Amino acid sequence: MSNRRDAYVEKLKAQLDEWNAELDKLEAHARKADAEERMRYEGRINTLREKEQQVRETLKQIMQAKDDAWMDLKHGVESAWSSFKSGLIEAKSEFKKGYRGEE
Repeated sequence: MSNRRDAYVEKLKAQLDEWNAELDKLEAHARKADAEERMRYEGRINTLREKEQQVRETLKQIMQAKDDAWMDLKHGVESAWSSFKSGLIEAKSEFKKGYRGEE
């Protein structure tokens, strides 16, 4: 079961790394926005960073859990994962709209 857990954790870590890169792009975009938009964007980004941290903390717990207990933690990480993913998608959409509006 440990191999299954390790594969699960590695898959989520890789996806988090990709999404972290997306957040970095959004932060770069926010720095170019006017003051009002920048504040709104930074608020969104901070919320997403907090959600990202929650996922990472739950992943740590999964890695430290006994072989038979990690599955109990899987639901929590999937809930945090879903929240982070949907928040990132929404933020990317919002930022694109704002960017198109500036052109």
